[in-house]
Amino acid sequence: MKEYEVYSDLRVPVNSKIIIRLDGRSFHSFAKKMEFEKPYDDSFCDVMVKVSKDLFEEFSPIFIYTFSDEISILLDKVPFNGRFEKINSVMASFASSSFTLNYDGEFQKPVAFDSRIIPINDSDIYDYFKWRQDEAWRNCVNGYGIHFLKSKYSSSEANERINGLNLSDIHELLFDNGINLNDVDTWKKRGIGVYRKNKEVVGFNKKESKEQISYRTFIHVDYDLPIFSKGFFNELF
Repeated sequence: MKEYEVYSDLRVPVNSKIIIRLDGRSFHSFAKKMEFEKPYDDSFCDVMVKVSKDLFEEFSPIFIYTFSDEISILLDKVPFNGRFEKINSVMASFASSSFTLNYDGEFQKPVAFDSRIIPINDSDIYDYFKWRQDEAWRNCVNGYGIHFLKSKYSSSEANERINGLNLSDIHELLFDNGINLNDVDTWKKRGIGVYRKNKEVVGFNKKESKEQISYRTFIHVDYDLPIFSKGFFNELF
């Protein structure tokens, strides 16, 4: 009966780089039911960072990028012998379980993530993450924009007013009303990165009777990402 399994023979080349993008299923409704703070909820952000760290520790990627309910995982070692359905199912279920374990609250229904695989060349990695970071910025501007309008108007009128406005229009609207997005936390505008960094460790070499410097890697959560450049990713690998 093995031949009846859909995608059972579909594989990603194991010697390639891939990106796994995870998205929370119906998280807009979930956030509303859980009464998260708008436009950003620190506790939700903390959980998404913990999920990202759990993914990093389990699968040892090069880089993880998260904003809102989205997580992008850059891997240079393809797991599960490249089996398409295995990668998607395990990544999505692992993220869902991690979210459930790390979330400090009661759920009204199970939490789920979907997963997609994106094979990628080195030359396209910057373009992909710049695309997602641009989306994080759009989310930020729109989030603050609709939050401000809903403080002045009904939800339906606020939605009508924001429709058709481009990002610069919303930015100007906020600025004219005393909200300067330049002062907003960097992670809200640019997302959060998780990657390895080297830490300098000073020890004592007893044999040579002198201090000795060594370096150890650790998982770094970067809440202050720069605007992505090709140089940023060249330093990661």
